Amino acid sequence: MLDYLARRLVGTIPVLLAVSAFSFLFVHLLPGDPARLVAGPDATPADVEAVRQAMGLDKPLIVQYLHYLYDLAHLNLGRSIKTQQTVAELIGQRFMPTFWLTVVSMAWSLVVGVALGVLSGVKRGRWQDQGSMVLAISGLSFPNFWLGLLLIDLFSVRLGWLPTGGYSGWRSLIMPSFTLGVAVAAVMARFTRSAFVEVTAEDYVRTARAKGLREHVVVWKHTLRNALIPVITLAGLQFGFLLGGAIVVETVFAWPGLGRLLVDSVSYRDYPVIQAEILLFSFEFVMINLVVDLLYAVVNPEIRLR
Repeated sequence: MLDYLARRLVGTIPVLLAVSAFSFLFVHLLPGDPARLVAGPDATPADVEAVRQAMGLDKPLIVQYLHYLYDLAHLNLGRSIKTQQTVAELIGQRFMPTFWLTVVSMAWSLVVGVALGVLSGVKRGRWQDQGSMVLAISGLSFPNFWLGLLLIDLFSVRLGWLPTGGYSGWRSLIMPSFTLGVAVAAVMARFTRSAFVEVTAEDYVRTARAKGLREHVVVWKHTLRNALIPVITLAGLQFGFLLGGAIVVETVFAWPGLGRLLVDSVSYRDYPVIQAEILLFSFEFVMINLVVDLLYAVVNPEIRLR
């Protein structure tokens, strides 16, 4: 197990190097001049050039990239062009709101999605199956921004039960987490149903029923346990997407998270923040995939990590 973990962690280094090169080139291809934004609209060309030299943007791209890698190796993510805060401090302030929003969204959507998928698989072809799949398709059909605005109008404007936005306690998590998790719950429900139905057709499930085992034992011990392997894979991917892609929901609910920070940074051409966020999201996906692989062995002890 330790050898496997060590190999996987070492394997993240070339991935992160490739991502760092891609993000560096990407931000430098964005239209606009950050030196002009920093200097201000009334700055003279000489002032803009002085700012560009101070920021190191006058050097060749390869030199800038090597300096970036040097700072990265020393865990120095640089300073925000917009706020002059260190990027690590800025991301640290925004990480926890996004993390809790993602965890809460993923928790309830996993429970609801897997439960609906199992119900559909057990009651295949009956009204429970049809009703669950109607809910799943509806969840996939609602645009995030429309659902968020609808919830704000109903529960904040009309009823006054919940805050319209911001990060101010557990009540402020309810609407954003529901908006963010609806599509995930729908995907999990449909995927769980497909995996459950496929496993139900296996010989060992028919053998378990032929031996006279109770139906709930067949469902929970023999069928669901094996159907969870592809579901865990999907759950890991969905968690990674939520953690790095809650931009629309964070914008609708004025959520002070990483998604809004990325949007603001792109509009201001804040190179250090953009590069750091892309690198962070990539590292999160690598770690999530590692956790998913470890969960395989927990769910099915016959799986050996090599």
